[in-house]
Amino acid sequence: MVITNQGVRIVFENNQTCYTPQEELFTRIERLQGHLLTAGMQAALIVQNADLFYFSGTCQDAHLLIPARGEPLLMVRKNYERALEESALDKIIAVQSYKDIGRSIAGSLKNRGGIGLELDVLPANLFFRYKKMLEPLEIIDVSGAIREIRMIKSPYEIECMKECIRVTSEMYNEVPNLIKEGMTEIELSSRLELFMRVKGNQGNPRLRAFNQEAPPHVLSGRNSAYPSFFDGPTGGAGLSPAFPQGPGFKTIGRNEPILVDFSAVINGYVVDHTRIFSIGPLSDKLVEAHNTALEIKRRFIQEMKPGANGKDFYDMAVNMAEKAGLSSHFMGSGVHFVGHGLGLELDELPVIAKNHHVTLQAGMLLALEPKFVFPGEGTVGVEDTFVLTESGLEQLNTLDDSIKIL
Repeated sequence: MVITNQGVRIVFENNQTCYTPQEELFTRIERLQGHLLTAGMQAALIVQNADLFYFSGTCQDAHLLIPARGEPLLMVRKNYERALEESALDKIIAVQSYKDIGRSIAGSLKNRGGIGLELDVLPANLFFRYKKMLEPLEIIDVSGAIREIRMIKSPYEIECMKECIRVTSEMYNEVPNLIKEGMTEIELSSRLELFMRVKGNQGNPRLRAFNQEAPPHVLSGRNSAYPSFFDGPTGGAGLSPAFPQGPGFKTIGRNEPILVDFSAVINGYVVDHTRIFSIGPLSDKLVEAHNTALEIKRRFIQEMKPGANGKDFYDMAVNMAEKAGLSSHFMGSGVHFVGHGLGLELDELPVIAKNHHVTLQAGMLLALEPKFVFPGEGTVGVEDTFVLTESGLEQLNTLDDSIKIL
């Protein structure tokens, strides 16, 4: 990794460990400290893994105390040696128990005021444990501020995500060589997962939402339109009722859409893409729906700028689907968004959704995914990862978005 006065350039090599630079961590921490001062809080205690990595550079079993003023303190239960290696923070100590953590916090803060915790993801039993440990400090939810800070990506983060794009693009270019008529979805998915794993993919992405999981959606024909609990346009039967989404044992046939929706994760950062393949041509109806999805994407690229309201683009997509006679198929059943943020989690802010007002800002990373779902037949559409710049949307990959007929 190389940092220059002109910006950030990251050089990745096979098997090279990527550590978050100290300057990057301090910039993030200072932004959170600004919020703490404005809100009149003494500190924030960071516990959740994605947030912990974002602010400390490590995912070891640790608690990060970020005071409104002064240096952060990383308290590590396991593994202290690895935390020292991975984190560029200066104040890192070993602790054995929650009592040690409580004493360290008490020694750093005044015995009054507010302390922020990530209440959107903190289990209730841990909340009560922290409440007792931190008394008489008042616990205040700081998760909204953290998510808003993480919503705007730095040049360093964008470079990390471009590396993920590079690896993901290699996988999508390999898909036509792996698809065979009669193979099962889970066989195709496993081959794609192996291709990605040996290139550094960490596996399924992290999600912030409770009880949501996101395996690769490698789905064919009717199974790509088979509903599930997953909060997205596609579901899939999955392998059993114990994991009822994603690829299953359905065999891949001819003249049906094969949807490959893969969220790859390299060095912690996730990107999200969907492409449609087919062994033989698809029906005119499905082709026209796919072309409508591509036209929605093009309108987004033409018109999405900083300062715009994200809700307007959801409304635009709905109106375009309605004019094409496809409104009942747009984004599947019960799904009211067409885009979401990306970063260390798959479901970051912002959300481009119905009745969700958000002012778009430069530095946002977006997965935009107009799709059309036809029960009993399949799903068509596209998904790409974009960065919003001062001049508009920049697509981070160069993959062909037309239906790939094999």
